[in-house]
Amino acid sequence: MTEPLTQLERRVYHYMIDFLAENTYQPSIREIAKRFRIKSTKTVSDLLHSLESKGYIQRDESRSRGVRLLGFAAAGHTQPVPFYGKIHAGEPSLLPEHRQYFITIDRRFVPSEDVFFVKIKGDSMIGRGVLDGDFVMVTPSARAKDGDMVAARLGDEATVKTLTHRGGAIVLEPANPSERSIEVGPRSDFAVLGVVCGVFRPFYEQEPPPTFSEEEQSQHQQQPVPVT
Repeated sequence: MTEPLTQLERRVYHYMIDFLAENTYQPSIREIAKRFRIKSTKTVSDLLHSLESKGYIQRDESRSRGVRLLGFAAAGHTQPVPFYGKIHAGEPSLLPEHRQYFITIDRRFVPSEDVFFVKIKGDSMIGRGVLDGDFVMVTPSARAKDGDMVAARLGDEATVKTLTHRGGAIVLEPANPSERSIEVGPRSDFAVLGVVCGVFRPFYEQEPPPTFSEEEQSQHQQQPVPVT
């Protein structure tokens, strides 16, 4: 079994992954030292040596950026999909300041450029295989029809339900017999945000990273806010 990383080794390793994805080349030893406020470049070299010995990287010490992340492929054929932790009452419903972070997805599974993620809270859609804590990917470009699972806005709250029509009324149906349907009246502050096109179910989710100074905040976001 691979020897576990120390807390600092893990932070450096993740930093190297993120740096490479953003810049297409690896950080230098001095850049790593500056990022983690390490005074000695030898300490950084020792950290890299430990990462190499534990099987996470390969090094070419004759080059200043001679590090290869084992098992890491270039992030081609992917697309960052925004995750929104809050929905705005009114139009537009999705505001940039409510975007918590991005989740990178293989482009084969992304039906349109405007897709986004929301997070499920509760068990109202268990009958359709969507559980509490799941992330659902939503495409606004798809035209919602009866029977589609949709993300909808009711005021400043989002919900995921099955879209149906009863006469001239729009009804949002749960997939759980213990939950009630939501009938949308003509004066309701309501909008269909899009059709659910995918479900992501993590069995593990890390805590949000610590807050850094402005010059260090390149990829760190806030804790997500679930929706029902």
